[in-house]
Amino acid sequence: MSRRRKVVIMGAAGRDFHNFNVVFRNDPSYEVIAFTAAQIPGIADRVYPFPLSGELYPNGVPIYSEEELPKIVKENEVDLVVLSYSDLHHEDVMRKASTALSCGADFALLGPRSTCLKSSKPVIAVTAARTGAGKSTVTRYIARLLKSKGKKFVIVRHPMPYGDLRHPVQRFSSFGDLDTYGCTFEEREEYEPHVREGNVVYAGIDYAEVLKEAEREAEVIVWDGGNNDFPFFEPTLHVVVLDALRPGSEVSYYPGLVNLISADVVIINKVNVAPKENVELIMRNVRHYNPRALTTLAGAKISVEGEIDLLGRKVVVVEDAPSVTHGGMTHAAGFAVAVEKGALVVDPRPFAVGEIERVYKEFSHIGPVLPSMGYTPQQCRDLRETIIRCDPEAIVNSSPIDVTRLLGIERPQVNIRYELEVYGDDVLASVMKERGFL
Repeated sequence: MSRRRKVVIMGAAGRDFHNFNVVFRNDPSYEVIAFTAAQIPGIADRVYPFPLSGELYPNGVPIYSEEELPKIVKENEVDLVVLSYSDLHHEDVMRKASTALSCGADFALLGPRSTCLKSSKPVIAVTAARTGAGKSTVTRYIARLLKSKGKKFVIVRHPMPYGDLRHPVQRFSSFGDLDTYGCTFEEREEYEPHVREGNVVYAGIDYAEVLKEAEREAEVIVWDGGNNDFPFFEPTLHVVVLDALRPGSEVSYYPGLVNLISADVVIINKVNVAPKENVELIMRNVRHYNPRALTTLAGAKISVEGEIDLLGRKVVVVEDAPSVTHGGMTHAAGFAVAVEKGALVVDPRPFAVGEIERVYKEFSHIGPVLPSMGYTPQQCRDLRETIIRCDPEAIVNSSPIDVTRLLGIERPQVNIRYELEVYGDDVLASVMKERGFL
């Protein structure tokens, strides 16, 4: 028998596990030596556990920091390094490829034909060109359209197994389910808005099993993507969200450009707060890379929940973490509202402690806002301490979750909510109707 090809999968606790499950787990011609972890804190130094790892890996598969990649490749004579995470600038992809190649290994990207599961039910997939483009608002918009026609649907969320790796399938239909599965802040930010609207959400680690459960319950499956990754399920209708505040990102980030080229419908979001020339550049890029796509313009309709007058008040602004970390944004809707309302925004960076201080060092572009980092209990403690050290009169919370309640902080809080607002003809609704979804 020929030697099994030794493989390392570069990941961030999501696409990497899926690629392993569908391509490598049961193939005896490969031996996956390890996963490496980036972007998400607290993933390294763990094990992708048995029985999820399959019979070929009775001891599971270790997870190491991506910094150890050259050592792992050289010491284990690794044959193949597979990049399996998203929201990377194209130059960063080639830097990682160069690291693997310089150590003697091959380097690969796995595409949709190898990794997309086929569903027996129609699938509407929502993806994006960058993290923070507004996928969640689009997914909720689609859910409301389906609900208005009495369609039975479920949301399937791109994986976020940042805490517990024991659950191949997770189902969320109540806030209690979030506690049952021990969800991190980041998981809650994605699931809570759907649960609040009465939508059922599936997630987990083994998406073949997730798909089976979703198909039993729904007549339509809505894929709610993570980062700018392409879907795990083969889409019947592929909706891609572009960000008018980050023109050019739609053609310069992996795998966001994959999504743009394969899109059926393109939504250019946040046009209400973006310069006209941004929108024009993005439109030119869409016409160049995917002239068959139907395009519509949209914005974020912002609402403020809370009766606090922010004028002249000293506030800390908490923003959705992924948008202002690897999403590359200096700030988001929370900061904009705080400034508009005349609040005195406290810069939390000088007050940051522990894990939060490290976040600011790693993502030095972040402005005077506090990312809602809560991947680990220590991060939650450090987030709480940072807020207390800022000593704000109130908190402007742009995270979808109730930060003060979860952290046990007794400060008045204003919550910033935002929903999709379509401008002009509703192309998305028209396409959904033409294809029999409505």
